Amino acid sequence: MDAAASSPDVARRIVVGYTANESGADALALATRLATASEALLDVVMVLPSEARSSTVPSDVGYERHLKARSREWLSEASAGLDGDVAQSLHVRYAESFAEGLIAAAHEFGASLIVVGAARGGILGRSRIGSVANELLHSSDVPVALAPSGSRELAASVGVTRITAALGTRPGAGVLLDAAVRLTKSLRAPLRLLSLVPIDLPAGMDEGLAELTSEAHADEVLAAARQALPAGTRATAEVATGDTIEEAVRSLDWHEGELVLVASSRLAKPSHLFLGSTASKMLRELPVPMIVVPRSTGPRAHAPKAAS
Repeated sequence: MDAAASSPDVARRIVVGYTANESGADALALATRLATASEALLDVVMVLPSEARSSTVPSDVGYERHLKARSREWLSEASAGLDGDVAQSLHVRYAESFAEGLIAAAHEFGASLIVVGAARGGILGRSRIGSVANELLHSSDVPVALAPSGSRELAASVGVTRITAALGTRPGAGVLLDAAVRLTKSLRAPLRLLSLVPIDLPAGMDEGLAELTSEAHADEVLAAARQALPAGTRATAEVATGDTIEEAVRSLDWHEGELVLVASSRLAKPSHLFLGSTASKMLRELPVPMIVVPRSTGPRAHAPKAAS
């Protein structure tokens, strides 16, 4: 099922993985905010088991027909609840897994972002990674945004109020900075550069000395990042400290409507995602959505595109 887009002349497309539950509503709400802010086309996708489905799914033709018809109804209901100004297209796709279907849809539509909701049962305002998000965050070659529980309560008109780029302590921040700059232009949002400083003390090391050393290194990371920004790019910079990553995240102020951008782990295959341990720890405390950018062997590859 492909509904005609209300405005085909958009420079950016966003795929949202929709399910008819609270997690799907959270994903749709975040994707709608992003599409509204960037004037992008929103591709709402429901993924059904492929014809080569497992033995646990009935192979009855009548069941398949009912499932597809019900999916069309769910998509129509989701579409009816969207802001009329949002350009949208509705799709049913078949795949071996939900994540596989979303990645294929992103490739098909040339989308620059996949949005999914957190797993049900998580703390309100926080992200709990379910099986679909976990597969995407460790295999996708398209940036993935995870909508925290309760995202559906935030109006699309809030837009994106700030983008925080969480910088690591190792070289390779170029792809993340490039993606952050593109997003700030596309979403018309201010940029904050962030360095987290967890104070994990070696045995016998002086606590004050460790904190000073860590903060000095974080300042160097931020200074290097600022120098790497394109001319004319304005950004604030902040260092967050704590005994743990989680404590450092909790010490920060977060705007309603903010997004956090993180890079993939060094364990990621080139041009693919792999959610690292630091980002995983951040997710436990983040009250705002996180976007994970694929690792790349070259500049600008797979960074979310700015609308022109």
